[in-house]
Amino acid sequence: MRVLVIEDEVRMARLVKRALEEEGHAVDVCGDGPEGLWMATENAYAAIVLDVMLPGFDGFELCRRLREADVWAPVLMLTARDEVGDRVRGLDAGADDYLVKPFSLMELAARLRALTRRDDHRRPAVLSVGELKLDPATKRAWRGSTEVDLSPKEFALLELFLRHPGVVLTRSQIIEAVWDFAYDGTSNVVDQYVNYLRRKVDTPFGRSDLQTVRGMGYRLRDEEPG
Repeated sequence: MRVLVIEDEVRMARLVKRALEEEGHAVDVCGDGPEGLWMATENAYAAIVLDVMLPGFDGFELCRRLREADVWAPVLMLTARDEVGDRVRGLDAGADDYLVKPFSLMELAARLRALTRRDDHRRPAVLSVGELKLDPATKRAWRGSTEVDLSPKEFALLELFLRHPGVVLTRSQIIEAVWDFAYDGTSNVVDQYVNYLRRKVDTPFGRSDLQTVRGMGYRLRDEEPG
């Protein structure tokens, strides 16, 4: 999924970005309130990680403005102050959850998984289509009873297909969901990774469920062959 991290401490932003990318997410980062507001209103994110102390205006104000702009992506607020008043203020501004610094990056990832499942009833704990199955929490995937070893990007790509079975996903849609804005879009990286994924979840099992839709993109077949 695509995540926006709004954090002005460069070291913390890098740590959070790296941890979430290792989970297979596409991560965009910005460092102040106005830029965070612009990015969150101009782009669709599955979740937002928001620091309280920001230049421009703080995380409380940013969260309030996002909700006023009808941006309802789950917001996980980061704060250095473990005070009830701050937590209440954040929740009242529209945040969905909070973490007090210092925190475990593993807990951060788990909180985001919980928030996105809560936000969308179509996000079950384990995704499955036919014999393909994927567990976002443990980062494990299977074809039938056989576990498949996937890289973080391959895992993110399979998760995207499993969340949209039978739907044709264009290369642009795949890039927006799986790669961050640093990707320049000039290479055939989507085609390469779809081929990598096929070699792991289709070819060894004599299947062709990841289909190319000529001139459009790719689709995961949503039914067993007759």
